Amino acid sequence: QAQLVESGGGLVQAGGSLRLSCAASVLTFSNWSIGWVRQAPGKGREFVAAIRWDGGRTYYADSVKGRFTISRNNAKNAVYLQMNSLKPEDTALYYCAADISPRRMVLATAEGAYDYWGQGTQVTVSS
Repeated sequence: QAQLVESGGGLVQAGGSLRLSCAASVLTFSNWSIGWVRQAPGKGREFVAAIRWDGGRTYYADSVKGRFTISRNNAKNAVYLQMNSLKPEDTALYYCAADISPRRMVLATAEGAYDYWGQGTQVTVSS
């Protein structure tokens, strides 16, 4: 099983920005759609954003639309989540996950379609 590694989390004031990264050292990474899922303390998981393997489709939850941007660099085996105008309610553990069906054209927007998960990176937004 491939290992996904998230980085870039931290503590930021409301209104600030962070950029999360998700990387994996496998040749097939460029064939996978990648999603970001978060879990706030005491709450269920929320599917936040996703990007198709070729970057040709993206998805955002309503709660982050207009503030977060997902992108990828397949040459670097990396996916990024740029988070701007952060709010205290964005505080959560953020996971990246991979849909390993190779070159799936339909972008899955539910976490059940994602097979490999990272360990998560903590984002804390202070008010």
